[in-house]
Amino acid sequence: MAVEIRLSAAEVARVRFAVSPLAETVLGLRLALGVGGHDVHRAWVREARPVLAGETELPLLRALLTGCLPSFFFPVPELRLPSFEAELAGLRVTDPEYTAAECAAALGAARARELPDPVALLGRLADALQRFHDALVAPHWGRMLALLEVDLGRRAVTLVDRGVEGLFAELHEDVVWREGELLVHGRRRAGAVWTVEAGGHGLALLPSVFGWPDVMVDYSPRAAASIRYPAAGVGLLWERPRPSSAGLAAVLGRTRAELLAVLGEPLSTPQLADRLGVTPSAVSQHLGALRGAGLVATRRTGRSALHLRTAVGAVLVGEAEAV
Repeated sequence: MAVEIRLSAAEVARVRFAVSPLAETVLGLRLALGVGGHDVHRAWVREARPVLAGETELPLLRALLTGCLPSFFFPVPELRLPSFEAELAGLRVTDPEYTAAECAAALGAARARELPDPVALLGRLADALQRFHDALVAPHWGRMLALLEVDLGRRAVTLVDRGVEGLFAELHEDVVWREGELLVHGRRRAGAVWTVEAGGHGLALLPSVFGWPDVMVDYSPRAAASIRYPAAGVGLLWERPRPSSAGLAAVLGRTRAELLAVLGEPLSTPQLADRLGVTPSAVSQHLGALRGAGLVATRRTGRSALHLRTAVGAVLVGEAEAV
């Protein structure tokens, strides 16, 4: 189903960006349950499933995360980057009537009545999400956040250079902007159109790692509508390099060490050249050696390319800093 979001001129002025650690944890959990997803996440899912197998709340989680997702899992952040702990605390105190209504909408009234009462339900869900986050999201969150913030920076530049119309034009192929109306999934999905009035709350755009490659729309009359779109460069996060001793010898030297140090976040070749004060061609040569050693991964999107150090590269940098 396509979703049409109607935005007044005042609401267009309230379009903003944010990152939600809670939503990423929920979407990651959904992937680990085998619901949706993409092969780009396969390495992380392999790591997650043995941990998830021992989760005591697995039946409850599976019931709520298979199919239509309750909106209380996806609060629209008031800040650009709230902490996971703050969002989880908010989940625990979600209005019980709203919680019950969302469960009924997701599962149907009969199945929803089989769930614990809303207060107990939210407590059990929050405890389970805390365990899952600590075990499987927190260890990767630094790299995930770096990628998400790079995406936010890229969108901010687009907004400055090309305005709102240009921003939506490159957000995702399934997002279409047409003079005050935002049509999501409009390019490829036939059938009914669900129309959403923003209601004066504006629109929040949230880049996502675990939502990749899909676009998700959430609407609550209590807050801004939100679109979660796939962040650029997600494939770099789960690269599994094949390092060799000969390749590692090639990375010795000041410039390559500096490259590894700054590639804790995805950066382009021109950005690296600016930071290191060398020519783009020199950066390209050094990156080739680092890739050969399995220390850097490169992912191309159209004409642009982003580079990020791999897990092995991160270990090497960490050991050097500890010396």
